[in-house]
Amino acid sequence: MNEPTVRLMHYDPRWRQEFEQTKSSILSSCEGTVTAVEHIGSTAISGLIARPTIDVIAGVETFAVIETAALLIEGLNFRRGSPPEWFKNGVVLRKPRHLHDSAPEPTHCVYLTVRQSTEWTRATRLRDHLRDNPPTAIQFETAKVRRWRSGLGDLVQYESDKAIFLSHLLDQIQFA
Repeated sequence: MNEPTVRLMHYDPRWRQEFEQTKSSILSSCEGTVTAVEHIGSTAISGLIARPTIDVIAGVETFAVIETAALLIEGLNFRRGSPPEWFKNGVVLRKPRHLHDSAPEPTHCVYLTVRQSTEWTRATRLRDHLRDNPPTAIQFETAKVRRWRSGLGDLVQYESDKAIFLSHLLDQIQFA
């Protein structure tokens, strides 16, 4: 069995439209339990090389409804997944590339959490920081591509290296 590899692509303007469709589907299917959906991750930063996975953070008002919302999102062909290191409180749902696909690279990933939680705030502020600071976004992209090449696309190494860079960047951003 082959080790999972990371695939990177140049920015695709269709990612914005794909996010809008995903947002609409989540808000519609969740019947008011999800009150906000934001596009996060590298596909949310215009011009950036990224993994072709649409990352979104979906917010509920209280943790009490998170399980209900997760079940409704699962109805959109999402499957629960393991959370990354930065995501401590909530549910991660991934849409596989193909319905019966267990491959590690989904087409979409939803981070479901309470709005205004630490996870929500960090993800949206990091996105906004990269959007508002193109030199930092280019530095992030360069570091990401360099680490991808040095690890020959190895998923575990790529995620680990990217997490280190993002951790340092988050330390530099003030989260008042």
